[in-house]
Amino acid sequence: MGKKVKKEAEPPPKDVFDPLTIESKKAATVVLMLNSPEEEILAKACEAIYRFALKGEENKATLLELGAVEPLTKLLTHEDKIVRRNATMIFGILASNNDVKKLLRELDVMNSIIAQLAPEEEVVIHEFASLCLANMSAEYTSKVQILEHGGLEPLVRLLASPDPDVKKNSVECIYNLTQDFQCRAALQELNAIPPILDLLKSEYPVIQLLALKTLGIITNDKEARTTLRDNQGVDHLIKILETKELNDLHIEALSVIANCLEDMDTLVLIQQTGGLKKLLSFAENSTIPDIQKNAAKAITKAAYDPENRKLFHEQEVEKCLVALLGSENDGTKIAASQAISAMCENTGSKEFFNNQGIPQLILLLKSDSEEVREAASLALANLTTCHPANAKAIAEADGVDPLVNILSSRRDGAVANAATVLANVAMQEPLRTGLQSHGVSSALLGPLRSANTVVQSKAALTVAATACDVEARTELRNSGGLEPLVELLRSKHDEVRRHASWAVMVCASDELTAVELCKLGALDILEEVNLSVSRKNKFSEAAYNKLLNNNLSLKYSLTGYLSSSNIISDGFYDYGRINPGTKLLPLKDLCLQEPSDQRAVLLVNSKSSDVSPPPSTEGKSSDVGYGRSISSSSSFRRASKEKTNYHFSTGFGSPTEEKSEPPSGRTTALSKGTTKERGSRLLRAQLVWFIL
Repeated sequence: MGKKVKKEAEPPPKDVFDPLTIESKKAATVVLMLNSPEEEILAKACEAIYRFALKGEENKATLLELGAVEPLTKLLTHEDKIVRRNATMIFGILASNNDVKKLLRELDVMNSIIAQLAPEEEVVIHEFASLCLANMSAEYTSKVQILEHGGLEPLVRLLASPDPDVKKNSVECIYNLTQDFQCRAALQELNAIPPILDLLKSEYPVIQLLALKTLGIITNDKEARTTLRDNQGVDHLIKILETKELNDLHIEALSVIANCLEDMDTLVLIQQTGGLKKLLSFAENSTIPDIQKNAAKAITKAAYDPENRKLFHEQEVEKCLVALLGSENDGTKIAASQAISAMCENTGSKEFFNNQGIPQLILLLKSDSEEVREAASLALANLTTCHPANAKAIAEADGVDPLVNILSSRRDGAVANAATVLANVAMQEPLRTGLQSHGVSSALLGPLRSANTVVQSKAALTVAATACDVEARTELRNSGGLEPLVELLRSKHDEVRRHASWAVMVCASDELTAVELCKLGALDILEEVNLSVSRKNKFSEAAYNKLLNNNLSLKYSLTGYLSSSNIISDGFYDYGRINPGTKLLPLKDLCLQEPSDQRAVLLVNSKSSDVSPPPSTEGKSSDVGYGRSISSSSSFRRASKEKTNYHFSTGFGSPTEEKSEPPSGRTTALSKGTTKERGSRLLRAQLVWFIL
């Protein structure tokens, strides 16, 4: 045999580049490799960048600065599955960075990311594509883009994925999207509630929690609540509450139940299955404040419906709420107070809280938390409205002082509520008398000056309720409360103007207060208000007439007549008719005017003159008091001829004077009264007149 000759290896073609293995330790170098046309280099470069991005936020920012995002977006649509997968994984991590999110929105890559959710793609691609969407969906603009590119439908489909990470990312993204009402409507069309309910059976608490949070939002819509009820969702929720091991889910489960209880059908279903008693017992006996708070919120939401309130009352929900008032947690106290406020629409509940509940609420009025005080005052306001027994119970339980203190609170809601309670208490005369010792009128000064129209309205209403007594009006007047009250007459808010008019009408019951109100311009404001068809009301008209009845000189000048109940006294003067809107000058100003050819101004003065007029002949007069006075009967007759048609229906003051010759030719009550007692001591008015 011949000797074998060893074949030599063929040299590589001259036009082929020899393989080169490079070990790079710089991220910038690897970023440059993202532009390579070789699939293997792209895949390895993406893998290296993925590991680098996982190490922290600083590395994500570095990759952004190096310009890695833009070439990576192009790899999302690469033909090679490995390259596409690795690029998707990178974006799942990078999208948690806010600056990367912003750039991704600008590059408009949402459609490419959503495409990775296609059924034929690998589970790992589903995982990181859904993670990227979950990160981006936290911002409104991205939510809009996801919806516009049809991202919701594949996300709902992935809720049934066998991979827990895909489920978690998908439901988290859906939860973020549900903050927008358009998304909630779209979810209903996609029948998303059944797969979300299935997630409650997951062995992973984070998935269950996200599912409950999502249900808590979408069940704000009635259609969603109906779908949940039809798919036995309430049973799932009750089971979660009954399972102690799932106590970390109880708070969110109660939030969903709170929404469901707004539907009468759902509430009846829960009541028939014994779930309502379980819910109340659970709320009362739980040691977790947030659970108690959410249970009370659930009751509050449901109690806005009359039929729901009736069912709750039958289940003695009031006992549960009173127990929750004793919680050490402020949030629970607030929620329980709000639930009591809602239940007050039921008469039976109001009567229950008369014996149990009012003392506890009064204690909460002294809380250090302003929110607690506001919630408690709201409950008391509702409890006392149209319920005298509850108003009396508050007064007997020493609730007036803390209510008066709340009038100086910084929270407008608390002030308005406290004013409402005090007004309700003042509706009863025995209780109203006791309010004055607590300084209610003075305490209302601040609320009357508030910029909040609700506070203004309630404060004015409280003035109207409390100022029925002279002491209250005096206190209000002395404390400067009339000025802000008069200013409220100018309000553009109808209720404020109406209540302020009511209060002015009540305050004008005595002359001193009425005079002060007129000095502050109340009469002028009311006159202006009553000229407007849209602004006037029955109280403004009544207040105007009440003020006029305490200023008879002005009333006579404006209207030309006095009613039978108008008793004129010293200081009444007849200036003559004036037009509406014309200001009637006071006597002090009139006496300073120079004499003129205008008609006489007649003044009623029943007191004896301190100055004796000199002996006079007919046609002469002397200065007495104001201007020129005529005290003789003959002069009185001359004055009466100049001014006729005075319809004074009452007698004047009662000085006595011997009169030898009574005046004649008068048809007034005065002349009739004097002519009946001719030749004897009789009641006579001294008329002082000015020639102005």
